[in-house]
Amino acid sequence: MAMQNRSDGDPSGRLLLIDRDQEQAQLVAHALAQCLDQAAAITVVSGGKRAAELLRDSEFDIILADLSSLGDLASHSDEAVLRLVRLADGALMVALSDGISVSAAVGAMRAGAHDYVAKPINGPIMAARIGELAQRHGKCRSLGIEGRIPAGPSDFAGFIGASSAMQFVYEQIGRIAASSAPVFITGESGTGKDVCAEALHAKGHRAGKRLVAINCAAIPRDLMESELFGVARGAFTGAHEDRKGAAELADGGTLFLDEIGEMDLSLQSKLLRFLQTGTLSRVGDGAVRRVDVRVICATNRNPMQLIAEKKFREDLFYRLHVLPIHLPPLRQRPSDIMVLARHFLTRYAAEEHKSFGDYSSEVASLLSAAEWKGNVRQLQNLVRRLVVMFDGGDITAAMLAAADIETRGLPTPAEIPSRGDRRAAILPMWQQEQRIIEDAIASFGGNVSLAAAALEISPSTIYRKRQGWAELSHTG
Repeated sequence: MAMQNRSDGDPSGRLLLIDRDQEQAQLVAHALAQCLDQAAAITVVSGGKRAAELLRDSEFDIILADLSSLGDLASHSDEAVLRLVRLADGALMVALSDGISVSAAVGAMRAGAHDYVAKPINGPIMAARIGELAQRHGKCRSLGIEGRIPAGPSDFAGFIGASSAMQFVYEQIGRIAASSAPVFITGESGTGKDVCAEALHAKGHRAGKRLVAINCAAIPRDLMESELFGVARGAFTGAHEDRKGAAELADGGTLFLDEIGEMDLSLQSKLLRFLQTGTLSRVGDGAVRRVDVRVICATNRNPMQLIAEKKFREDLFYRLHVLPIHLPPLRQRPSDIMVLARHFLTRYAAEEHKSFGDYSSEVASLLSAAEWKGNVRQLQNLVRRLVVMFDGGDITAAMLAAADIETRGLPTPAEIPSRGDRRAAILPMWQQEQRIIEDAIASFGGNVSLAAAALEISPSTIYRKRQGWAELSHTG
């Protein structure tokens, strides 16, 4: 059923929502219509066959497809998505699914979907993601949403940033914090995985108990078991008394295992047993103790690659990978860079009892153009050096150059003549390839077939490469 009556000649954008739960779909459509300021016509259908019929006869700018509602079009959701993408002729495809599944996301992206969102759908956040997609693929004007997307909170439980990518993270944290199921956080170094763990603990029902963090990469392997599970007096030289491990200390609360990918394989089997039984034994002690903790783990490595290399147990991964959260790198949310930079400037100026103004426009351009390989932590360190090294006033390019002693990674003014010409660093080959292919797809309005023809490659090659990018994006 169409939310709005539009003539075929109406230039306003059109959205197609596919969901067999019609009551819920109407609620989502109504919320989106409000957030998009009635700028787009929204059509709701219950299955893939009806959607395919509409796509053969009509043009749509955005397709929101619930993967579980496509069974009447194809036996596998990936095949159904691929059929819809081929019929869509340039429409932006967003896959929807109950729960948060990396495999579902990878499959949908491989089939040609531009994005993946877990249900239930939050209207304002979904509208923000649509707006970001539309801007990236040049559809803001056809959708009539330029400047209409509502802004979300710029700070949340220790995080700073109002980009749609961070809004999605906030929504995930708010949705799963109350659960006791394990959480698996992925993201590059410096993206705030420890902040995410603290937010999950603080917003859950275990907030009154302890959050105990243990860094699996910082503790020697021969001491890791006793640090995690505790030690009995006399178990080894120097063990003069019984000592609780991190798991016991976190009883009733949260155990955060940072850099879980660095844990020794022999200890991984004991961790798996602990997760399965909820019991542990201290090193050198046969007594079995029952412990109630919520386990949150994090890694900056690709867990699937670790499994392939026999460095991480597959059964442990699936025991931990119940509620995954991926933290996007700072380069994927450029609108947050200056928000973070000003936040850190205010914070450290107060700590150092100094008075600073703002960043000059030239400095703002330099910061926004940087790749930030160290992510938020790198930006944070740079701003702190600026505050320590100088006495106050506005931040100038000369001050920035003096403080950029860590990597000398910021571009010079000559290297950023325009917003679209940023050469902060030489990117890895796969990232350059991704930019070339995605730019070609954008040039043809999202039509993969035309982009493939222009690049002289097959569409299946693009879908295969997108699968690889999706795996990197969702697993870090």
